[in-house]
Amino acid sequence: MQSESVPSYQMFVGGAWTQSHSGRNYPVFNPATGRVLAHAPKGDHEDARASVDAAKKAFEDPAWRTMDPSKRGRVLLKIAQTLRERLSDFAKLETTNNGKPLGQAKGDIAMSARHFEYFAGLADKIQGSTIPVPGNRFDFTIKEPLGVTVHIVPWNYPLVMAARSLAPALAAGNTAVAKPASFTPLTLLKFAELCKESGLPDGVLNVITGGGEELGGALAGHKDVRLVAVTGSVETGMKIMEMASASLAKTVLELGGKNPTIVFADADIERAAQGVMNGIFTNAGQMCWAGSRLLVQNEVKDRIMEKLVSGAEGMRLGNGMEADTAMGPLVAESHRKKVSDNVESGVQEGARVATGGKVPDEEELRSGYYYSPTILDDVSHDMKVAMEEIFGPVLTVTPFSDEKDALMKANYVDYGLWAGVWTRDLRKAHTMARELEAGIVCVNEEPLTFPQTPFGGFKKSGNSSEQGMDAMSSYVRVKNVSVNLD
Repeated sequence: MQSESVPSYQMFVGGAWTQSHSGRNYPVFNPATGRVLAHAPKGDHEDARASVDAAKKAFEDPAWRTMDPSKRGRVLLKIAQTLRERLSDFAKLETTNNGKPLGQAKGDIAMSARHFEYFAGLADKIQGSTIPVPGNRFDFTIKEPLGVTVHIVPWNYPLVMAARSLAPALAAGNTAVAKPASFTPLTLLKFAELCKESGLPDGVLNVITGGGEELGGALAGHKDVRLVAVTGSVETGMKIMEMASASLAKTVLELGGKNPTIVFADADIERAAQGVMNGIFTNAGQMCWAGSRLLVQNEVKDRIMEKLVSGAEGMRLGNGMEADTAMGPLVAESHRKKVSDNVESGVQEGARVATGGKVPDEEELRSGYYYSPTILDDVSHDMKVAMEEIFGPVLTVTPFSDEKDALMKANYVDYGLWAGVWTRDLRKAHTMARELEAGIVCVNEEPLTFPQTPFGGFKKSGNSSEQGMDAMSSYVRVKNVSVNLD
């Protein structure tokens, strides 16, 4: 990397910094100010091929693939330890590039380290099994790494979403090519260098930058790629799955969400209101598992609305580097326009803006990509604004009468990633958790996850689980060996 007033980054391929084959760069912006933060290489098909070639070469070299798994785990643990030591620097870069408040960015970096810590501990616990078969035979299975894996990373959680899939892939002995979102490439590039410093062999992790159209298809459709992990929109996931099918590569897809938070009349309304706020306004609502739909029982709708509107209007918008900032900007001007257009469409459908619904006009916010915390009331469950992902700080509010009504409205959409239930009734909590069509259900809790708990959705929200022991099954292949002992 070069040291300039506006730094120019390079891609990390084969353990070295390299410029794009095209020689082109593109600007990376600070969403809080609208100013150019850095320049990154604009990769092309040649860069995609070079990165896969580097990963394939590293996989064919036994230095990583056949390394003692406990030693491989220690390398991953060293990566986690080094990341924790540099947490502050990574968090500041994440905030500057993504816009989220610094406290949230610190939590993300810590979670990234935690993923590597968790899967470091699993590296030497990837085990096969023995199988009883007829005759004098000994039959057993071996779990082997797949080969080259590709990781297409979103802009809303630039490092933690990369760590979530890279850690199990590397723990299993695979090699990887990671493509960060073009909006937010900086922390993943810096992380690649950290991995080399921590003992990861050259070519095991490669990071290339540029647009999805130029790189996504070239990576997903490459004949030497064995798995593609994607966190993104449904449309992106479907395209990647189609491209990967050419070589029958596995796909791990974590896609969109339109997630319900269900508040019953017997809930602790104070806690529920805060949980709803955190579930939709954290990271400016730019989360696949944001609690973007509030379903509230008729009897307590007015009470919780009063608390939500007051809370939203009391949030301080600002630069994420400022200590009192509660919500930062959206990631880009183009994304802010999409959010705004969705709100306008909802109003045209009949929704009422209870608060927000506009670009703030304060002088200090005008240069950034800010959008006010927004609550839309009078939203029926079948409105477009209640069914399609907005991916911004926009909460829709829909009343319900009883459990049956709540379940119908909660399950009405095409997504099934996360759902929240607020109630003091244990029977009701378990009934809802069983009947909700969601891969993750939180009871009396805002959206919450841990490296050891599965993260994945139903319906159009995805096809796999990431995190936890179940995630390892995606990153290995199973070989059966039968030995005739006669």
